[in-house]
Amino acid sequence: MLELRHLETIHAIHETGSLNEAADRLHVTQSALSHQLRDLETRLGVALLNRRTRPARLTTAGLRVLSLAEDVLPRIRNTERELQRLAQGRSGRLHLAIDCHSCFQWLMPALDNFRQQWPDVTLDLSAAFSFAPLPALVRGDLDLVITSDPAPLDNVQYLPLFSYELVLAANRANPICKQDYAHPEDLSSQTLITYPVDRQRLDVYTVFMDPAEVEPAAVRTAELTPIILQLIASGRGVAALPNWALMEYMQHDWLAVCRLGAEGIWRTLYATVRTEDVDAPYIQDFMDVARTVCFKNLTGIRQPGSS
Repeated sequence: MLELRHLETIHAIHETGSLNEAADRLHVTQSALSHQLRDLETRLGVALLNRRTRPARLTTAGLRVLSLAEDVLPRIRNTERELQRLAQGRSGRLHLAIDCHSCFQWLMPALDNFRQQWPDVTLDLSAAFSFAPLPALVRGDLDLVITSDPAPLDNVQYLPLFSYELVLAANRANPICKQDYAHPEDLSSQTLITYPVDRQRLDVYTVFMDPAEVEPAAVRTAELTPIILQLIASGRGVAALPNWALMEYMQHDWLAVCRLGAEGIWRTLYATVRTEDVDAPYIQDFMDVARTVCFKNLTGIRQPGSS
């Protein structure tokens, strides 16, 4: 029964104290405003305005409608302004999840730069280690997912950020890294340290060891790259990690790195978005900012598709 125009009418009457001035504010005639108000009172079965007073005062029922108007009207106006900014490409929401344990190293500086350029875009970041991020992206819970494991999904596009090499990190005393490159069989005598994710998402298995039908001697997991490297430093095992994630540790004399196989294993990191959002200006600018930050600060990466 209550419509937006009714809320605007009650609010205008309260602020002006006059049907005539309220009509002027709403750009209608006083008779039209009076007719609208009486029609609403008839439908509600209660008076909203005490017409015997000067200035006119709202009744108890009218004050209840006013309370609703004061709650709803500002929210509607804010939403209208937000929609205008969205239409102009100046506003939006960018809720991200990273499906990559090492990505914080470059993503945080990229987000800092992006936030300065797009202050009206709502940013949120989560690590997608305990939930499936791509279905959340499709549902609309997320707006962008950083991943190196693209899956065929409808209405989703994978925008390449950069390519990197997966390398084997070991203690320098470990003979495995004294070779030009590691063979799958070399890991059969090693403890393999991995992030705590499904085996099917670990390239060291799917691309390197499984085709050779090789299993490591043991497996242990760690959440964070620095912890993995501490374990390697103490001789507890080896790990397959992105080459760029190791660059800040290469000055340590205990760390050795070698390729996985003669050709190495190269992977591409993607920013995944819904197809409908690909052309949003702030999505395009995030991609530009992220790529610029990555190629400025990371060593060992290359443009996707290059060799």
